[in-house]
Amino acid sequence: MEAAINRKAIFTTFMIGAFFAILNETLLNIALTELMNVFKVDAPTVQWLATGFMLVMGVLMPISALFIQSFTTRQMFIGIMIVFLIGTIIAASAVNFPMLVTGRMIQAVGTGLLMPVIMNALLLLYPPEVRGKVMGTFGLVIMFAPAIGPTLSGVIVDLFGWRWLFLFVIPFALFSILFALKYLQNVGEVTKPKVDMISILLSTIGIGGIVYGFSSAGEHEEGFLSITILSIIFIGLLALFLFVQRQLKLDEPLLDVRVFKYKSFAKGVTIFVIVMMALFASEIVMPMYLQGPLGYSAKMAGLLLLPGALLNGLMSPLMGTLFDKYGPRKLIIPGTVVMVCVMLFFSKINPSIPTWLFIIVYIVLMLSISAIMMPAHTNGLNELPKNLYAHGSAIANTLQPIAGALGVSIFVSILTQSSKHYLDIQTGPITERIMNDAMTQGVHHAYWFAIILSVIAFFIALFFKKANAPEFEKNESGITSLES
Repeated sequence: MEAAINRKAIFTTFMIGAFFAILNETLLNIALTELMNVFKVDAPTVQWLATGFMLVMGVLMPISALFIQSFTTRQMFIGIMIVFLIGTIIAASAVNFPMLVTGRMIQAVGTGLLMPVIMNALLLLYPPEVRGKVMGTFGLVIMFAPAIGPTLSGVIVDLFGWRWLFLFVIPFALFSILFALKYLQNVGEVTKPKVDMISILLSTIGIGGIVYGFSSAGEHEEGFLSITILSIIFIGLLALFLFVQRQLKLDEPLLDVRVFKYKSFAKGVTIFVIVMMALFASEIVMPMYLQGPLGYSAKMAGLLLLPGALLNGLMSPLMGTLFDKYGPRKLIIPGTVVMVCVMLFFSKINPSIPTWLFIIVYIVLMLSISAIMMPAHTNGLNELPKNLYAHGSAIANTLQPIAGALGVSIFVSILTQSSKHYLDIQTGPITERIMNDAMTQGVHHAYWFAIILSVIAFFIALFFKKANAPEFEKNESGITSLES
């Protein structure tokens, strides 16, 4: 008989590893300006530390289901953390910008594969009636880590220098590996599916093209009208279309897109993507507005956004508990209504807004997002049978960087074009007040698009219902698992 599964030890292992891997996603954001000076690179070049990271994550996530089915939980988690550690060491010792980017990309390999592995294991470990609380507790890490990233980064860079952004992470990554070696147990079965290289190639071109195309649009003067950008996005969409068609024909698909026939999953993923677009965009547009017309420094802008981001993470376990008790509708419907109201407020924002009011409204936005994202995501995954867990987790995690790239590029493009149009129609000299007015109009127009997204999310929420999860059964190891 197998030893009983120690859920707490496994969950703790995942929490430690995920916290520092996810923290690393936003840790460099505040330091980009200093890195431009240190390595003598321009803004579009240094942005590759963020764009490239997101690109690698997006490319790897579609094939995460293949890795999950080919290796044990211990092999995957420990291997991923070792790769992440190697990337961190390379970045910390970088003597030039290409070396720093290389280390950052290797880090992204670890981070990109980590989340699907953890989500799949948690679905196997816990029955549907407690998954909301579990996912909510884990969501505390997912939201808390990136929330403190920019603030922590500013402190570290000021006191110790940019290398410590990586040196600081190394002992914790090492501890995570040692902890996993001692406590982590295997969850699920290794099925060794066939490797379809054509599917891998199509998914890499498709996801890579879409993420790169939308992320790079702002670097071109013509934006989305650039022939280069349009060509890259078109090739990406074509490859993704061919990828989906191929998956529907394969007996063992790389990524089983049939998960979308489950209505709760399809609705949950759609709302998840909409909210991710609004979240990523707000985290870019709002700091720009705070540092522009409102006149705050980068660090102060980060501090003003911090309470909302922290509360979003802290509320995640509570939202999970409420989801288990009341189901998704009583959380998601009010959450989308509040999000529509906040987006309406931001569509009328102006430089005279009191600081306290901005902080409160941003907190309300983050609370509404915590009431939507986790319940929608968990409810969708609950409907899937066990054999589709890895595929459902992989698809949800694949759509995250796509939604982020799409949201940021659309919002920033609307903001930029609207501001430019405002300046073009001015007849007198361009003063600082006119520049601020131009950006204010750009932000207003960007949030009109956010209002449309939020209203769509609200109407989808009206048709939500609690997913009917398959029955759990006990096995010899004492772990409960779903019947496939």
